[in-house]
Amino acid sequence: MAPLIVSASRRTDIPAFHAEWFFEQLRAGHTRWVNPFSGTPQFVSFAKTRAIVFWTKNPQPIFSYLEELDRRGIGYYFQYTLNDYEAEGLEPGVPPLPARIATFQELARRIGPARVVWRYDPLLLADGLHVNSLVERVARVGERLHPFTRRLVIAFADLERYAKVRNRLRRFGRGCRELTTDEMRLFAAQLAAAVRPWGLTVATCAEAVELAEFGIGRNKCVDDVLLERLSGHDEALMTFLGPREDRLRLKDKGQRKECGCIISKDIGTYDTCPHACRYCYANSSLR
Repeated sequence: MAPLIVSASRRTDIPAFHAEWFFEQLRAGHTRWVNPFSGTPQFVSFAKTRAIVFWTKNPQPIFSYLEELDRRGIGYYFQYTLNDYEAEGLEPGVPPLPARIATFQELARRIGPARVVWRYDPLLLADGLHVNSLVERVARVGERLHPFTRRLVIAFADLERYAKVRNRLRRFGRGCRELTTDEMRLFAAQLAAAVRPWGLTVATCAEAVELAEFGIGRNKCVDDVLLERLSGHDEALMTFLGPREDRLRLKDKGQRKECGCIISKDIGTYDTCPHACRYCYANSSLR
């Protein structure tokens, strides 16, 4: 397999914890990936890679490597999840909130705000954390971030889908629960009003709920339009993407039905992220 677009990674935080490993694999020209369901190993070649989508809660450790991607002519952007659940203790392994905000700002200064997508994910409620206060938290973080990004992506917690997450939150969750559909709509209305002065695009990630009436669209986290905007000069990538009217063929069928992402190859491994977020489906441990 020799993908043009690499996802690094939905399954673990490669920029935060595995940056050195990733660039060793890139220099070697390939990496070994094991299918988490079948256990079958597969070699992934980087020979044709033209773009990388990084997913992270702390990209600081990868900063020193980014110039290497620039020299190689490989395009990239970041999906940067920056939540405030410090009071609930839901993200015990991430840096303190002020440090994460400063890192977000530094990254945007280095590579430009169009290449740093802010994610508030997942959105959930807990003891003392109601819809109004959740909106207030997002807005407080956004006051510091909005000059440094162009897009806010939100995703509502799906806590009941994974037994390991349910069990972990019973132990650590402080009354955490999903939003009802009515609460999602109330949150969307209040969020839209709060962020309107910032001029950000706001979109949901893989959600069935329709929020267009509040000006909130549907996101593609691995996004053909953003890649085109950032790397329109790359002939190989543009040939792969093809005309916009013909891009339904690029939908990643390996993701959930509501997911808008185009095809990429994710090279991450489950159970390798020390952030130990209590709501995370990618870690089995009850740390």
